[in-house]
Amino acid sequence: MKAIAVKPGQPNSVHLAELDKPKLDDVPNGHGVLVKVLKVGVDATDREINDAEYGEAPPGYDFLTLGHELFGIVEEVGSNVRKVKVGDYVTCTVRRPGKTIFDQIGRSDFTSDETYYERGICLLHGYLTEHIVDTEEFMVKVPDAIKNLSVLPEPMSCAAKAVEQVYEVQRRLRVWEPRVAYITGSGQIGLLATLCLRLRGLEVYTIARGAREGNLKADIVEGYGATYVSTQETDLDQLMNQTGKPDIVIEATGSSAIAFKCMEVLSHNGIMVWTSITGGDKNIEVPSNKINLEWVLGNKALVGSVNANFRHFEMGINDLIKGEVVFPGVTEKILTHPVSGLDNYQEMMDKLLDSSALKVFVDVADE
Repeated sequence: MKAIAVKPGQPNSVHLAELDKPKLDDVPNGHGVLVKVLKVGVDATDREINDAEYGEAPPGYDFLTLGHELFGIVEEVGSNVRKVKVGDYVTCTVRRPGKTIFDQIGRSDFTSDETYYERGICLLHGYLTEHIVDTEEFMVKVPDAIKNLSVLPEPMSCAAKAVEQVYEVQRRLRVWEPRVAYITGSGQIGLLATLCLRLRGLEVYTIARGAREGNLKADIVEGYGATYVSTQETDLDQLMNQTGKPDIVIEATGSSAIAFKCMEVLSHNGIMVWTSITGGDKNIEVPSNKINLEWVLGNKALVGSVNANFRHFEMGINDLIKGEVVFPGVTEKILTHPVSGLDNYQEMMDKLLDSSALKVFVDVADE
């Protein structure tokens, strides 16, 4: 089979590799599911692996197949499979269990192992190939009603987890009725988090650098009934003065400067979730005494959120279904930049560098 792969540690090594077609017997005890790959979404993670910032090949290989956002159709199932059947559309979770208690109870997204296993990222091949086999435990059915959203359940699972963490942590208050939320960043996670919180009735402000005029991201935000805020026109302090301090901030910009700036505007008893990762060695000055004072006296909470387990995939899919009913046709606009076939791997990487690309995805095969 063809596969889009890189040689970890070697910058700009993306290439077309060959893999043997997997078999149901690769998964023991009749729990295997063979999936024909239809589409695979790619994002900054794939670009950064190709830049040799991280990534590790599976044992016995000198390359790593990319892609962790699967949309496929079940072609064959093992004798003991019960969750899915032939013909079902599916996606698949990313992280696989390690050795900790969290891994043993289905919460591998909270693993405390320093070595972890993620499809297309670390020690396991990804989904940018023609067929994959995995255990039914990691398969998540995608209803026909949202097959048009194809590769979005994986990024939606990350947004859904961030929102879940908000409400889980805030149980500490016993009584909490959030009204205003800020989402910083209008990439796929920021937009999908906007959808999640709008479905929960919050007044949502999605904040990004781009000007409003002619901006697809702004159109999507407003399509969800939220407010798009361009920092070219309104900074965080000005927005806070207009809306009052937010009860929730979900940070998804990839900018540490914005992540720390948001700490200055959060309300008493509020919660902030950081979902983006910043590499490099950038340093900024922050009013640390002021932040420390206000956060302690204000009972504020900060949570980091990464990865997702199958429950978050199911939560995210439920919100995607609701979103299609409440805000029909809006979410599909996120799917902006298709790439035709695995052979066009360089086009895929080029589109990941395109500032207008909101969601790049590879059309691997027809049904």
